Amino acid sequence: MAAPAAKTDPHADADARTSAGTAHSPLVELVDVTRTYKQGKIEVHALRGLSLTVEPGEFLALTGPSGSGKTTALNLIGALDTPTSGKVLLEGQDLATLSRSAQSKIRRDRIGFVFQAYNLIPVLSAYENAELVLRLQGVPKEERAQRVHKLLEDVGLGGMEKRRPSEMSGGQQQRVAIARAIASNPAVTLADEPTANVDSATADLLLSLMEKLNRERGVTFIFSTHDPRVMAKARRIVHLVDGQIDHDERRE
Repeated sequence: MAAPAAKTDPHADADARTSAGTAHSPLVELVDVTRTYKQGKIEVHALRGLSLTVEPGEFLALTGPSGSGKTTALNLIGALDTPTSGKVLLEGQDLATLSRSAQSKIRRDRIGFVFQAYNLIPVLSAYENAELVLRLQGVPKEERAQRVHKLLEDVGLGGMEKRRPSEMSGGQQQRVAIARAIASNPAVTLADEPTANVDSATADLLLSLMEKLNRERGVTFIFSTHDPRVMAKARRIVHLVDGQIDHDERRE
């Protein structure tokens, strides 16, 4: 009598297929991207033929003067905006070709966001803010609890699960935001000026935390920043000027 077939985990199979399909592909690609806005009768060229490739596991900073296109590039990668021309691909998918519903799912499942204003929900506790994406994904309660408690420990907030944002310092709120951003194991985490609203000591702690998450968990980070402390930690710095890459500096 033949032995029964072994049960397989469909989620593991899906992960394996995704991994196999993207093993030799860039994580993020911007291909000759332009983004033009209109302010009244004036056209503002935020990006002018920008091409950029980001590999999995990078710790990359987009930098440059105000108006250079840093935040615009981050918004395009995060499917918060669409290019005027060119392509923005995440894991091989052209984001502009997706429906709004599909873009929402990409943002929920594959992209983590860390904003300078934290953007936590005031009436929710640290635990509830960090688990929010997992609830939206329908992750079972026990698994959510296990993952969120571990995340909050990892970001130095063990024992603070029940605190609301108003009961936390700026640095603690940003740690919750980081935990929330990576809770769903996204493909990439986008951090827009994450150190802008904290003091120097807290900024150093947050950057060390994100660097640790990058090295130990393989979390890909793309920063938009003016902060020299972020640039000192980054292993790749892409300098933008007038919506184009001025130079691309890689470090070991």
